[in-house]
Amino acid sequence: MSSAAITKVDIIKVNIPYKEPFVISLGVIPEATNVVVRIHTSLGITGTGECAPFVFIVGETQETVFELAKKVGKLLLGKDPFANEDRLYEIDRAVQGNYTMKSAFDMALYDLLALKAGMPLYQLLGGSNNREIHTDMTISIGPPEKVAGDALSFKKEGFPAIKVKLGTTMKEDVARIRAIRQAVGPDYPIRIDANQGWDTITAIETLKALEPYNIEHCEEPIAHWNNRELVKVRENSPIPIMADESVFDHHDAFRLASMGACDYFNIKFSKSGGINNALKIVAVAESAGIKCQVGCMSESRFALTALMHLVLARDTIVHYDMDSSLMLDADPVTGGIEYQGSGKWTLNEQPGIGAGFDEKYLETMEKVTIS
Repeated sequence: MSSAAITKVDIIKVNIPYKEPFVISLGVIPEATNVVVRIHTSLGITGTGECAPFVFIVGETQETVFELAKKVGKLLLGKDPFANEDRLYEIDRAVQGNYTMKSAFDMALYDLLALKAGMPLYQLLGGSNNREIHTDMTISIGPPEKVAGDALSFKKEGFPAIKVKLGTTMKEDVARIRAIRQAVGPDYPIRIDANQGWDTITAIETLKALEPYNIEHCEEPIAHWNNRELVKVRENSPIPIMADESVFDHHDAFRLASMGACDYFNIKFSKSGGINNALKIVAVAESAGIKCQVGCMSESRFALTALMHLVLARDTIVHYDMDSSLMLDADPVTGGIEYQGSGKWTLNEQPGIGAGFDEKYLETMEKVTIS
C-alpha cells in the first residue's frame, strides 16, 4: 500500500479563443472553455489533467465541471494517488455521468502514475514511440466556395486528410463536397462528420449521393440514441460509418459492436471519461474487429499530448483527428507534443504526460484550491 496521499487539488478555468468561430451542425463554438485539474501529493509529485466540455454533446459546461470538480477534489483528499482503479471507482460512484469532468481527474491520475514510474505514459501503457502520427484538419460548416478554399489550403499545408463538417441539407452538403473535390482533386482523402444532423432517410440518400466523391468515412450521421437506425444507415451506405456521439464509454462500444452498427469508433477523452475508459473501448474494438479514431473537442495541446500517449499505446487506433489546438488563438502549454507541419505531431520522452501549463497564463484565470 502506498504511503503517499493527495494533499490538495487545483481546479482552473482555462479560456482560449478560436482563431475563427468553429461551426458544426449542433452549434457555433467561439472559444475553448476548458477546465484544468492538478492533483498534488505528499511526495511532491503533481499530476495534471484537462477537459473540454461541449454542452450540446456532453451536457456539461465549464461552470458545471468547475463546481462538480470541487466536490470530487474533496473526495480525493488524503487518499492514495497511485491507486487509480480505486480513485476512479470512487469518482464514478460519487457522480453519475459527467464524463468530461471525470476525464480531467482520470488524466491527472494517469499523469501521476507515470511520473512516479519515471516513464512516459505511453510506455507505462505498453506502447512505443515508433510511429509517425499526422492529424487530419477539420473544416467547419460554410458555403461551398469557403470550404473548398479551406480544403485546398490545408492540402497545400501538407495535411494528409481533411474532415468536413456536414449535417444541414442533402443539397447543401453535396454541394460542399462537390466543390471540395473539384478543388483538391480526385485522390486527396476526405472524411465527413454530420454530427447527428440527418434523419435516417436523409442520411442514406446523402451518403449515396456522395459515393462518387471518394469519401473515407462518415461520422455520426443520425441522432446518437438511434442505434437501430444506425444499423440501417450502415447497411445502406456506400461509405463506412464511424460512431462518435453514440459511443461515450465501453458499454456503448459493446452495444454498437454487437448490433453491427458501425465500422469505426471515435474516441475522445471528454466523452469517454478519460484514459481508463478509452482503453476499454479499444479493447472492445479489438475484440469486434473494429478500428478506432481518436478525436478532440476544444482541447489545448496538453490534452492532445495525453491523447498522443494513447495513440502510441494501441495500434487499433488508425485515424487521428488531433487538430483542436491548431485552431486556437493561443498556446498556453509548455512541453508536450510539438507540431512539425504537414499535420505531423512528435512527442518528447519526458515522464508522465510530459506537458504543463504556463503559470503566468494560469494566473489570469479563475481558480480554486481544495485542501
